[in-house]
Amino acid sequence: MNVERARTFVDAVDRTLLDTGTVDDIDARLSDHVRHPNAPLLATGTTPLAITTIKLVKTRGYSARVTTGLRDRADVAIRGLNPGYFALVMASGIISTGLHLGGFQVLSLVLMIIDLIAYVILLLLTGWRLVKHRDAIRADFADPTRAFGFFTVIAATNVLGVRLAVAGYHQATAVLLVIGGLLWLLLGYVIPWTAVLGNPHRPLLSTANGTWFIWVVASQSVAVSSATLEPVYPSARDVLAVVAVLSWSVGVFLYLLVGGLVAARLIVHPLRPADLTPPYWVAMGASSITVLAGARIVEMADAPMVDATRGLIAGLAVVFWAFATWLFPPLVAAGWWRHRTHRMPFTYQATWWSIVFPLGMYAVAGMYLGEADSLPLVGAIGSVELWVAVAAWIITVVVMIGHLIRTVFRPVADSSTS
Repeated sequence: MNVERARTFVDAVDRTLLDTGTVDDIDARLSDHVRHPNAPLLATGTTPLAITTIKLVKTRGYSARVTTGLRDRADVAIRGLNPGYFALVMASGIISTGLHLGGFQVLSLVLMIIDLIAYVILLLLTGWRLVKHRDAIRADFADPTRAFGFFTVIAATNVLGVRLAVAGYHQATAVLLVIGGLLWLLLGYVIPWTAVLGNPHRPLLSTANGTWFIWVVASQSVAVSSATLEPVYPSARDVLAVVAVLSWSVGVFLYLLVGGLVAARLIVHPLRPADLTPPYWVAMGASSITVLAGARIVEMADAPMVDATRGLIAGLAVVFWAFATWLFPPLVAAGWWRHRTHRMPFTYQATWWSIVFPLGMYAVAGMYLGEADSLPLVGAIGSVELWVAVAAWIITVVVMIGHLIRTVFRPVADSSTS
């Protein structure tokens, strides 16, 4: 079969699944008659040709493109870079902050340095992708399963900024807040339109997924960063208070909106193991960062906007913490159902960081809320959860490095195709 013809079917499958899944995963996705927005050829259902083609691209055509040389393999990897990879920075930054709060300064500093390096590397890779693979970025913006991953850039920028503020680099935090805030304003309107609303052929409920909660995380990250800078810049207190309360409030309503859409999607459409991907953990992360942002706002000095909402925000922060706590067991159960009951392969994906970040954020949110609202039990739970997040971070880093060695830095293989 002609490999070039075969590649016309690539967009029929979620690209993350194509990159990381087995042929059986792909067969399962196609056999379920899932219609990908970019797959008109499969609109009437699967065919032996389609399944065989995907197998060929997976086992020959696609792999052949990544085994010709290190530069080519790197270029292919960058072309397919998941826009949600900045969750690595989010996870590392928030765990570093948690370690600082817990008094583990050396570990916190090491993780902050790693976080800063990862942020710079991902910016460079994204810049390379923007220059050389604009078509891939355009496709991502139109893909409801990947587009909301771009919000991780905003969240990562602000989470890193907050950690730098803890280290005393307040000017850097202010710069990152401006960048993150502008991106939040821009992408907050652009992505929902390009990924969902701008195309009438994409039913809203059928495309709702866990990555959409990153929209909430981005909004709340602006609130956290604004509240963090308030003690340092008293002359800008009123402005920072407005930004913090506004972005926090928007984040709360976005959580209700996205949560409703995702819940409706899970109820209305058949629930397949392949659908319960790691980004669903972001539901807990979004709730947790809402708690953290609320706790930081409650601690802000008097300002008209804060004074008007302090009591409301303090109460809702506790409510969101309770909901994040409640989400933990079903998320673990969903993972068990996906990987143990249905034997879905437990292979590395960039979306693993979508699990690590919520674990770290839940820990830090509990530690802050326990202090802000005088809730020692909540703070103690956060302190324990921090080490769960650290363990998850270490495991994910080790597996990620192994994945990069196998897929990018591996020896050159036979690239012949038939």
